Amino acid sequence: MRRLLLAVLLLLAIALTAGACAGSAAPGWTYAPPTVAPAVTPAPSGDASAAPTGGPAEPTPVPGGEMPPAGDVVLVSAMSVVFEQKEITAPVDAAFVIRFDNKEPIPHNVEIKDSMGMSVFKGEVFSGPATKDYQVPALPAGTYEFICTVHPNMVGTLTVGG
Repeated sequence: MRRLLLAVLLLLAIALTAGACAGSAAPGWTYAPPTVAPAVTPAPSGDASAAPTGGPAEPTPVPGGEMPPAGDVVLVSAMSVVFEQKEITAPVDAAFVIRFDNKEPIPHNVEIKDSMGMSVFKGEVFSGPATKDYQVPALPAGTYEFICTVHPNMVGTLTVGG
């Protein structure tokens, strides 16, 4: 009887050890590497005043190969879990492009909210370093808040038609 009990305990110990080893081989979560969009890098000009300010930028083709009208591209960038531009402007009653430069390897996006806190535009979340062009529909004149939905402490002000 004693040998039987010893054999059962030995088998139980082996089973627990095998289960623990198998369980530690893989984490309890999975990681999918971010999809990297091609970065948009402005050509060096040697002029310090050419740094992005959140104003108009050179347009790039939008889906379908069409170019947005000149002046309808607004630059926004993120670094150190903050938007580098706190105030940006856009044309009134005209669609525009937000060229969002996520400079860090963590997920960010841009969402635009009206004065009542209702979302009027929400861009796709993506990890950087990468740049993505968001096609924003026409907005009426006014002041809007833009935020990162992943990091709500990242905020800025969008003035449309100001």
